[in-house]
Amino acid sequence: MTETHIDPARLDWPKGDGLLPAVVQHWLSGEVLMLGYMNADALAETQRSGHVTFWSRSKQRLWTKGESSGHVLALKSIRVDCDADTLLVQAEPHGPTCHNGTSSCFGNDASPPLGFLAELDALVARRDAERPQGSYTTKLFEGGVRRIAQKVGEEGVESALAAVAQGDEELLGEAADLLFHLTVLLRARGLSLADATDVLVRRHAAR
Repeated sequence: MTETHIDPARLDWPKGDGLLPAVVQHWLSGEVLMLGYMNADALAETQRSGHVTFWSRSKQRLWTKGESSGHVLALKSIRVDCDADTLLVQAEPHGPTCHNGTSSCFGNDASPPLGFLAELDALVARRDAERPQGSYTTKLFEGGVRRIAQKVGEEGVESALAAVAQGDEELLGEAADLLFHLTVLLRARGLSLADATDVLVRRHAAR
């Protein structure tokens, strides 16, 4: 079950001598960010503050991820496994999770293959909010929905032509362009790739 508040009485604390492993996952990309341990107080503080907090076995105290670096993990949801002895924490990282500067404590290549689409979606959202000068994405947003829609149409046609008249490399290049411009178009309408994915999920569930 996924939720933001877990009743500690539901959990099997004795199995781990009062500590439960907590796997932290990027809430959009699915990337596994780190593994920590929570006791009842750490779970309560995580739910109270909205920042993922652990029991540090080395410091022997509560430790909020990012308390020194500022690279906090903002809580999105918590899932309890079937045995009630492990937590899956979904969070939004504010900066690299690992002290080595990587996005994950398991390295920068720990993200699932399609996880970059979530990163792209988030990057496009930042470009829309910040509009940095010199950015191609900023130029697209400033051109308006009609211009972005035109680019999506052009990239769609080019992808179709590549599929029937060119090689795999050309098709993949055009498909990548199409995905990027479609992401920008959705954002220009206040939508996201996640919203489009939700439609696919609902259609699949209805079958």
